[in-house]
Amino acid sequence: MSVAVCVFVLTLSTLNGVVSGVLSSPTNVQLTSRDLNLVLSWDPPAEAPSGLIYTTEFRSLVRNYSPGCVNITTFQCELSNFNISCYGTYIAKVRALLGEDASAWVESKDIMLDRDTLISPPSVSLLPIGQTLEVSIKDPEFKICSLRNVYSIVSYKITYWKEGQEEQARIHNDIQQDRVVIGDLDPLTKYCVQVQLITLRNRNPIESSGVLCERTGDTKNSPVVAAVIACAVIAVAVAVTVPAVVKWKSISHFIWPKVSLPRHFEKVPLLS
Repeated sequence: MSVAVCVFVLTLSTLNGVVSGVLSSPTNVQLTSRDLNLVLSWDPPAEAPSGLIYTTEFRSLVRNYSPGCVNITTFQCELSNFNISCYGTYIAKVRALLGEDASAWVESKDIMLDRDTLISPPSVSLLPIGQTLEVSIKDPEFKICSLRNVYSIVSYKITYWKEGQEEQARIHNDIQQDRVVIGDLDPLTKYCVQVQLITLRNRNPIESSGVLCERTGDTKNSPVVAAVIACAVIAVAVAVTVPAVVKWKSISHFIWPKVSLPRHFEKVPLLS
């Protein structure tokens, strides 16, 4: 091989970031995201020697490569700990190091965070109130930004059914509120509820929440009825008490009228 060819090969290797050595490169390099985090993961090279460490770099479509995790022994790097954007498209790469030797860089495929991230299911709680169920929903927490800031259109699909009758489930779509009351339920009956978050811009199917089941109450013992009765009693007490206080002066005059002495007694001097 001529000197010119050798110089060309060495120059090309240097430009590609490859240091001469016998190290094999990491495999199965990929970028993944859940709830807007950004994680680069990989598998170690086949028959990797002991003492192997890894260095990563990442870039967006509008920026050059920046350092990520450096000289680590694990097989993944949380790139969301660095300066990334909720709406960025990112590529990352990793190489193995052992002493003075380094493997070739291995680059991942690109990932667009808001489009490709996997969104966790919402958190759901149920509260039986008489013959209704109050469903409270909490959005998943994102690593960076918040769900409502990233996705302007977010809704919920609420599915509910009597326990053991899932094939007869009812569905409420396009629910915007995070607290919903499901009515028209049978008393003393266990119902199961599942909620799914819907957003238009994310292309991945979003997992539904876990199934929660609660038993509705008895109408006769409904806390709502008890609350209404208590409010009525308080209202009656207030209606009676307030006028009594306002009219107390008149009532006290009626009960204890003021007695005045006759005028001819007022003119009689008091004898000592």
